[in-house]
Amino acid sequence: MAGKTVTKAQVDEILNNSEFEVFHKVFGKQCLVVAKLPNGFTVVGESACVDPSNYDEEIGFNIAKSRIENRIWELEGYKLQNSLS
Repeated sequence: MAGKTVTKAQVDEILNNSEFEVFHKVFGKQCLVVAKLPNGFTVVGESACVDPSNYDEEIGFNIAKSRIENRIWELEGYKLQNSLS
């Protein structure tokens, strides 16, 4: 069933060829990451903590970026399903 699945390599290639803008400490406790994918489409990932004193830029970025990765999986799955129907 080659060609009927989205692969990690595909998703990684998209991520590796994307541009990212990162906004830390939005309202003192949120991280927003905007990814411009290779085709120009943009995806936003976000993370936040309850207490601003617990905010950690690396953790915030990693969570937001993982949400972008999950969104890419979803978008690529939709694209594949659409091409198969």
